[in-house]
Amino acid sequence: MPEFMDVITVETAPIEGQKPGTSGLRKKTRVFMTSHFLENFVASIFAGIGGAAGKTFVVGGDGRYFNDRAIQVIARMAAAEGATKLIIGQGGILSPPAASNLLRKRGTDGGILLSASHNPGGIDEDFGIKFNMGNGGPANEALTDAMFAATKAIQSYKIVEGPDLDLSSVGVTQYGDMAVEIVDPVADYAALMEQLFDFDAIAGLVKGGFTMAFDAMHAVTGPYAKAILEQRLGATPGTVLNGTPSPDFGGGHPDPNPIWAKPLVDLVMGPDAPDFAAASDGDGDRNMILGKGIYVTPSDSLAVLAANATCVPMYQGGLTGVARSMPTSGAVDRVADALGIGSYETPTGWKFFGNLLDADRAQLCGEESAGTSGNHVREKDGLWAVLFWLNVLAVTGKSVSQLMAEHWRTYGRNYYTRHDYEAVETERAHALMDGLRARLATLPGQAAAGLTVSSADEFAYDDPVDGSRSEGQGLRVGFEGGSRVVFRLSVTVTEGATLRVYLDAY
Repeated sequence: MPEFMDVITVETAPIEGQKPGTSGLRKKTRVFMTSHFLENFVASIFAGIGGAAGKTFVVGGDGRYFNDRAIQVIARMAAAEGATKLIIGQGGILSPPAASNLLRKRGTDGGILLSASHNPGGIDEDFGIKFNMGNGGPANEALTDAMFAATKAIQSYKIVEGPDLDLSSVGVTQYGDMAVEIVDPVADYAALMEQLFDFDAIAGLVKGGFTMAFDAMHAVTGPYAKAILEQRLGATPGTVLNGTPSPDFGGGHPDPNPIWAKPLVDLVMGPDAPDFAAASDGDGDRNMILGKGIYVTPSDSLAVLAANATCVPMYQGGLTGVARSMPTSGAVDRVADALGIGSYETPTGWKFFGNLLDADRAQLCGEESAGTSGNHVREKDGLWAVLFWLNVLAVTGKSVSQLMAEHWRTYGRNYYTRHDYEAVETERAHALMDGLRARLATLPGQAAAGLTVSSADEFAYDDPVDGSRSEGQGLRVGFEGGSRVVFRLSVTVTEGATLRVYLDAY
């Protein structure tokens, strides 16, 4: 590799539609492939963080289509901007939780992660890019606002002319004046999991005839699950299903829920059901938990893990607090009340948990959209949640069904469901929300279907750590007795709008 490469300045202009949402910028892959689109946004990331010069970044993605080419562009732009070093997952693969761990372990200045999470992949499907801060968590609102402002003012960007990086071999090379370290994407993450959980107890459970299945959905978690579940814990080879990452996720939709992971649900509901089953999503940060004959909602999963936290080594001293996104059911709040620990309700988006975790106010967090994680990283972590469940099952000796039944007897049950209305015309979706918003003040005291409205508001969040305020985070209608309905417009879709309606009946 030549020691010096030519840096060129490319003239450009602002491109519409580059406002990052709760999980970065997501668009159709072909949009990212258009002239200047990716480059403009990467340059705006660098501008938003005060430049790349002298800084070290973690880079990687979920392996979806265009992942490899995007990394080459990022590397050339980072080199042109004077970055000191890039740490890149081998083959361009790096799950967000593994990247978050690397960010924290190496003390880097941030990470550029390529993922559209659970959205389908392929040239005609979705792509995404987001920036994670040095603490390992997604960029906060102040930072994404700065990046968005930069996208509206950009006039040029710098990039080097040079050969592609070799992403296939672990090791350190020079790319001009910038060092590039290619790392095993699994090794550091697997070592961390072994510190957090009782692998001997889980391995003993497996050796005792316990059966399980893990559906990686042709996505990034496959190599992580094979290395940990099959190689380190001794699960039967083949326990990990669909374990090879694919640019189009095998033509499927890598969202771990009963619709898109139906074969796994059918398996646990059938005559040959394993004792435990789980799935993870496109970039490995979400999870679905199942037992023989039972599906566990993400809201219930969070509550059960909170109630049994002392079963795992990382929480043997107990929890200081828990946090959930506002649309997530109140099940974990009831556990927190019983344990006498703090509980926090935040807007949707993992970045809102970061301050609570950094301040040690919360140590376990979760979202109804299948994200669960702890204070070991600053991302949701699908495989971590699976290992947490396995550790609890090993220590208690109970089945998933038994744990759930006992939990509901102790704390009561939040029956919960979410309905998504997708690709709604944006103006009509906003008109519906505006109409409901205008009626909120008149709803308390009204009755419908045997329920009486006790409260109605638009959720706003005041961060107890830094005092920042986030408004417009969803419309809530509460009923006497503890039930409620929530309405939100999703900002992580690539076309139109998605109206999400959440029903929580206690």
